[in-house]
Amino acid sequence: MGQGKQPDARARGKGHVFMMAVLSRAGALAAFASMAFSAAGAAPLPACAGAIEAAGVQAIRVEKNGALILTDGRAIHLEGILFPAGARDHAPDYFAGQALNEMSTLTHGRGVTLAVMPPKEDRYGRLRAQIFVPDDGDDDWLQAAMLKRGLARVALAPDRRECVAELRAVEAQARAQRYGIWSNPAYAIRNPGNLGRDTGTFQIVDGKVLTATLKDGRAYLDFGPDFKTDFTVTISADDMKAFHLAGVDPRDYAGKNVRVRGWVESLNGPEIEAAAPEDIEVLPDTALRPGVGQ
Repeated sequence: MGQGKQPDARARGKGHVFMMAVLSRAGALAAFASMAFSAAGAAPLPACAGAIEAAGVQAIRVEKNGALILTDGRAIHLEGILFPAGARDHAPDYFAGQALNEMSTLTHGRGVTLAVMPPKEDRYGRLRAQIFVPDDGDDDWLQAAMLKRGLARVALAPDRRECVAELRAVEAQARAQRYGIWSNPAYAIRNPGNLGRDTGTFQIVDGKVLTATLKDGRAYLDFGPDFKTDFTVTISADDMKAFHLAGVDPRDYAGKNVRVRGWVESLNGPEIEAAAPEDIEVLPDTALRPGVGQ
């Protein structure tokens, strides 16, 4: 079988020099943006946030779906958090309006810095970014600012897991202070026994894993003796790859107190499908409280 024509060494050398120049310019742009952000009086961007995609771009409005619209027409999705959604959360509508108003106050007419990781865009063409507002003092990081006010929850996508520890720490502080949504029972942390009316909503559930098994490549974490009616966390065969890469065997969750977050479905009782290890936090043995979420 013949081989395609290969470029000669000089052509390859020129291509290498060109690529090095591009990478050097990209690195210089990121460094300049980071210095500009710090010069504006803000703390340096957290290392977990990813590379700087743009700096000093102006925000003009916030859409009803929470997307931030820039003057150049781009729509930005705040990666890693979920805004309150009123009736869709089986909750009062005013939290959703309050979240959008607060986000608009924090960003309108201001230059923002966008940090991204691949994949950069969602299926709607929105840029998936961590957003920073250099002139906003303690509220430089927009995701953290919304979490701090109790106007969002941490919700990670399967293909973007950055800054999970940092964001959850801020969420925990707001929950402890009962700010925003955390003052309302609709957003209380659930236990495995009180999920019956939560189908179709995003929930955080604390409970003890009774058994953890594998069947046909799929993992099942059962929180009660009857898998046909009790709460179960499942991990698909495809998603098991993320657990293996992290060195996590789901069977090791058996007997442990955990916190799970995700969308509640109904299949042989309430169920949440965990897409990555970050969806399941192991809690101290003393962390669970009787009747949590009730």
